[in-house]
Amino acid sequence: MKALTYAFFTAGFLFAGTAGALEVTSNDIQEGHPMAKTFEFSGWGCNGQNLSPQLMWKDVPAGTKTLAITAYDPDAPTGSGFWHWIVTDLPATISEIPRGADIKKLGGKENRIDYGFTGFGGACPPKGDGMHRYQFTVWALPKVLNFDKNTPAAVIGFTLNSQALDKATLTSTYTR
Repeated sequence: MKALTYAFFTAGFLFAGTAGALEVTSNDIQEGHPMAKTFEFSGWGCNGQNLSPQLMWKDVPAGTKTLAITAYDPDAPTGSGFWHWIVTDLPATISEIPRGADIKKLGGKENRIDYGFTGFGGACPPKGDGMHRYQFTVWALPKVLNFDKNTPAAVIGFTLNSQALDKATLTSTYTR
């Protein structure tokens, strides 16, 4: 069930939004602003702390059984973007994860990302490649997905898009 979309006029201005739509925010990263080096990968020529940012969300839709979190760079020079984090089967009762979250302790699962391992892999765009966007998305899902940790990221992305009751994205940037 998707949230109800609304629009109204007041004092000559049009306001539009989604009533009760899932919303994601963070104390660590802000929409459209550069991330701190704390969230840069440690490896592949990068030397950050490789910590995942704190994230919190609200207005999870009715019927949500589990949550997923993804971090994706659509600007990676791969032709298919780059998956930096894939969390699935997180209990729907959770509404926040701390910086450097231990997903297993929170009851979720992490899947293989494009760095070749499971877990969080921070930003590491090629030097001189310009600004990259990092899309942190929280997905509300009607059921446990129970993927194998080696399920390809593209298959997970397809499934999330086809199954989501709602999703919310916070996009931060990074440049080297």
